[in-house]
Parts: sequence; structure tokens; C-alpha cells
Amino acid sequence: MKTSYFQPDNQGFYGKFGGAYVPEMLYPNVKELQDNYLKIINSDEFQKEFRASLKNYAGRPTPLYFAARLSEKYGTKIFLKREDLAHTGSHKINNAIGQILVAKHLGKKRIIAETGAGQHGVATATVCAQHGLECIVYMGETDMKRQAPNVARMRMLGAEVRAAVSGNKTLKDAVNEAIRDWISNPTDTYYLIGSVVGPHPYPDMVARLQAVISEEIMIQFEEFTGTPNPDCVIACVGGGSNAAGAFYHFADNENVKLIAVEADGHGVDSGETAATTQIGSIGILHGSKTLLMQDQYGQVTEPYSISAGLDYPGIGPVHAHLFETGRVQMLGATDKEALNAAFELAQLEGIIPALESAHALAALKKFDTKNAGTIVVNLSGRGDKDMETYMK
Repeated sequence: MKTSYFQPDNQGFYGKFGGAYVPEMLYPNVKELQDNYLKIINSDEFQKEFRASLKNYAGRPTPLYFAARLSEKYGTKIFLKREDLAHTGSHKINNAIGQILVAKHLGKKRIIAETGAGQHGVATATVCAQHGLECIVYMGETDMKRQAPNVARMRMLGAEVRAAVSGNKTLKDAVNEAIRDWISNPTDTYYLIGSVVGPHPYPDMVARLQAVISEEIMIQFEEFTGTPNPDCVIACVGGGSNAAGAFYHFADNENVKLIAVEADGHGVDSGETAATTQIGSIGILHGSKTLLMQDQYGQVTEPYSISAGLDYPGIGPVHAHLFETGRVQMLGATDKEALNAAFELAQLEGIIPALESAHALAALKKFDTKNAGTIVVNLSGRGDKDMETYMK
């Protein structure tokens, strides 16, 4: 299927966003990946192993669930893509399974990763255990406290969890630490990035691996309705991997409305927000040109969200491109709106969503759902990890 919005050029740019801005020490690693990733993931050997693992290990396809009571409340047909039911509890496992195979093809023995909400860290620790590889996960000290269950899971899986203690000790700082590690260990180490961020080819590779989400939505939606295309697809965006996966096969069909939801935190003008497209500008973040939150001197400003997975000061370059071209409508949800949406889903449908996914659900109050037609919300993760926050 044609997916031109998701096709970077040879330098890894989506329009004006993307590229690979890396220190000289990392250039060989990034170049090795650029030269090989498409050959690897398009090979029959990779696809056979990847698809088998998605099915037999991750439990795909995840269901597309018709949320009858939620639909009744909002006056339309709302479906939930149940990524929360994948192994490890979120969509992150799709990408981790794919990238661990890439790492093995490249002969890497040591895997490093960053994590915010902990879901990507858990997914990475999981596949490292499965394949017998060393795993080190960098996580902000703040996030380690608020996502303690996931820290425990990573350690039980055999991973070493290292605290990032700079900045506000969240996702941005974990990425910084992971990149420092990679610079120090360039030959044997593979950096398994969790989102559509970082230098080319990571945004493209992660989007391709997560595209299984929209691939399944099309098949499942046609079974329900007789057409593969819903009228609207909604997903939350921090870096944006679950949104990239949910949008991938719909991006070039202008009849499908795409809505991405950022974390407004305490409000766009509060100084405590992660609403990148609202207050951000173009700059370089973690190896790519994108929209990010920065001050007048180009220094990255600290993001804030109740959701550890959306607490990131930028968005992936592909999402910056989708936003700038107007293909995706960006909405925001505050902490309070996300919390309300989570309790609403729990009490209407018996499903407790992750705080990240709750931001996507909060969008249902932001537009005229009665005239929006059929809606698919990507329920990117389950809420076990957020129970302490919900109970507070």
C-alpha cells in the first residue's frame, strides 16, 4: 500500500523534519543501521521470524473491540484496538521483537534502551531474555518511582535498570543517558529505541515495525463493517510509536481522519505541559530535526505530564511532518481530562487503560462525535502500571 507520508527520503527526511544529527563517534553505528535495516527487515528470513513471534509470542492479532456502551454515550460506533492485550501490556512489544532480530542480524550482543512509562523497557527486557542478550535500560529517576511495577518487572526479566538523574529525571534524560552509553560502547552495543524518534533510520524502522497495528485494523474493521476504513483513527502521541502504527496504512487515504492527542499536562500555558505542537518550534532533538519545546537560546525545556510515556519535549519527525502538512489533527488533553477518560472507560467497558491511552480517549470530548462516523481508538497499553496514580 502507498504510504508516502511515512516514506522518508534518502537522508531520512519527512519534508523538512528528520535526518541524522549524530556525534562523530556514533556515525559508524548509525551508518551501519542505515545501510542494512531495509535489507534485513524486507528479507524473507526476517519476515518469517518476525511474523511468527508476533503471533506465537506477542499474541497477535490483538482484538478490535466494539465498545457498545462507550458508543452509546458518544452517539457513534467506537472501536478499541486492544494493544493492551499484547504480551507485556502494550504495543511496545511489536517494535522490540522486530529490533531484537535486527540487532542479532548485525551481530550485536549488548542491548541498551530508554524508557519513560516502563512499557518499552519491559518489552526490551522481555525480548532480551527470550534471545539471551545482555540488557541495560535507562529510566528517569522520577519515572522509576511512579512506575515502580515496571521497574520490578524489568529486573525480574534480568535487565539492569539504570537511573537517569539529570534534568527532571524523566524520558528525555533517559534518552540522553542511553546515547552517552552508545557513544562509549560503539562496537558491541545496539540501541533499541522505543519510539519514532532519534536519528534516521529509527523513525522509519519503528514505524514499519508498528505498522502491524493499522494492517490488522483494516482487516478487522472490514470484518465488522464491510469496509477496511473507519472514518476516524485516534491515538496518543509522546514520541509517537503507537500513533505511527495506528496511522500507517491510513495516511494516504484522505477520507480517514487522523487525530493525535498530546499531553497538555496542567494546561498549555501553565509551564507544566508536553504539548509540543502548541508551544514548540523546529530544532534538533536526540539526533533528528523536529518540533520540540525549547527556550529562546535553543535549550530544551522540561516537559510535564501525569503520564510518564507522554512526558517528552518533542514529537517524532514523521508526526511533525503530518502535523505541518495538516494530514493529522493535533488535540491535547490535560491530566484531569485523561484521568476522567480512564475512569469512564473502566466503568463503561470494564477496561482500565494506561494513562497514555487515556489521553487518546479524552479526545472523544473534544469534537462532534455524533457526526464523525465510525471511530477507532488505539488503546496502546493497559493500566496496571498506573494504578497508584489512579488511586491517588
